[in-house]
Amino acid sequence: MLKVNNLHAEINGKEILKGINLEVRPGEVHAIMGPNGSGKSTLSMVLAGNPAYTVTGGSAEFYGKDLLSMAPEVRSHEGLFLGFQYPVEIPGVSLVHFMRAAVNAKREYFGEPQMSATEFLKMMREKRAIVELDNKLASRSVNEGFSGGEKKRNEIFQMAVLEPKLSILDETDSGLDIDALRVVAEGVNKLKSANNATIVITHYQRLLDYIKPEFIHILYKGRIVMTGGPELALELEERGYDWIKQQVDNEEIKG
Repeated sequence: MLKVNNLHAEINGKEILKGINLEVRPGEVHAIMGPNGSGKSTLSMVLAGNPAYTVTGGSAEFYGKDLLSMAPEVRSHEGLFLGFQYPVEIPGVSLVHFMRAAVNAKREYFGEPQMSATEFLKMMREKRAIVELDNKLASRSVNEGFSGGEKKRNEIFQMAVLEPKLSILDETDSGLDIDALRVVAEGVNKLKSANNATIVITHYQRLLDYIKPEFIHILYKGRIVMTGGPELALELEERGYDWIKQQVDNEEIKG
């Protein structure tokens, strides 16, 4: 599905990603963890096509296609979804109209007929139930006046509607209380299938108590420095990021 090879990227002339290697297959859940400033959010932005970031080396393929050459909207149509750490508010644009436009843009990209209003509202009701999104929120402007938890539920709702092949969730647990975290995580788990995959970016083990990844990657100084199974996240929770920093820094000194 996704193959990232020796990916380098910068913003405002500062190199952030310094050789990322990552492969994600259908049906898998990967967690990317690391301290602040390690490049986690930068990786998500680069894969999604944020123009503020410049790729300076390496490659990224999505189902054999050159991901980095695609415009952001084409990446979305092809099946890549990014759940933002801080979802933006879009005053004056109702969530219903926003999502119907997104769905029909994707259908147009694949040469499919537009979805009628009746069909779309029926799908909205079905998908809204997955993340327990209140009908009143669905009728309001996108994220306007939403609490932090409501914004994150809305992100998973959008993911449910668009049915992406690969979802990248950038610190979805940020600012969530336990109840909101559970609802969001359950939504992610319900949407998991053998045909899609998820990359969860997080600082903490607590999200991984609900979303069970097969692979844990530790990102530090712009590189994935350690990969393991779920036990790696537990060890990281116990020993902290200083353990990772000491190991990597010692290797750099020896090198």
